[in-house]
Amino acid sequence: MRFLSGPILAACAAVWLGAAHSALADTPVTYTEDGRALFRFDVPDFWLLRTGGPREIEDTESQDPRAVARVMGLRPVTDDTVWMGFVSPAGVATIKDGIRYLQDIDKFLVADPTIASTSDTRIGGLPARVFRGTGRRDGKGVSFTATVIDLPRGRVAIAVAILRDGANPDYAEDLNAVFASFRSLQ
Repeated sequence: MRFLSGPILAACAAVWLGAAHSALADTPVTYTEDGRALFRFDVPDFWLLRTGGPREIEDTESQDPRAVARVMGLRPVTDDTVWMGFVSPAGVATIKDGIRYLQDIDKFLVADPTIASTSDTRIGGLPARVFRGTGRRDGKGVSFTATVIDLPRGRVAIAVAILRDGANPDYAEDLNAVFASFRSLQ
């Protein structure tokens, strides 16, 4: 395991350590599946939101298709060094199941991941497990945080934040605001 330091690690750690509030996070978004609202969060001003429905991606090593749930991804309008995404995969009912799901799709998110820390916390009043680490994406170094949030009624929300090396650590405030706004709607 590598020793991590610097502003990017500090930004990743800050995302889930406190409940920083930002006046910028003010556009509510609801994650739905088959017309059923699962959770909501606020998207910061001057951030783009992209959504996509369920799809399959091919595992490049085994050629097996992997199902990917609806993805809601967000990033700053003028900066692609930061990305955050949410999914709630069907059939993934517990934090333990969410961790297995992350292990199935991790190579699509970050290459050569190294986990630096794991912690249990609460997000939106719900139990959550957080993984922080480093890796590579598109050939560049990144820090990441992957979070599995235990939703009611046998579902989880999975959130991943990726900050490319050199990303402005001030984005941690926006990412904190997204998590501070997270609420289950079940």
